[in-house]
Amino acid sequence: MSAEPQPLSSLKLGASGTVTAIKVPSENKGRLLEMGLLVGTTVELIRFAPLGDPVEIKVRGYNLSLRKHEAELIWVKPS
Repeated sequence: MSAEPQPLSSLKLGASGTVTAIKVPSENKGRLLEMGLLVGTTVELIRFAPLGDPVEIKVRGYNLSLRKHEAELIWVKPS
């Protein structure tokens, strides 16, 4: 049984998943694509800031911080 896609912000700390959809508005989507966050890319949730925002992920060998509302719009299939 395979796991269902879920928002990136719902992953457990240290868990990884494969990006299945990026539902971020088009004016911000290009920035994420330029940083290597593409459908099919594996990401790992590293940590949340003390107040929960931003969210730090590892993508393509480097750490990237996203606002929590952006992480909620990026859907991943847990691995």
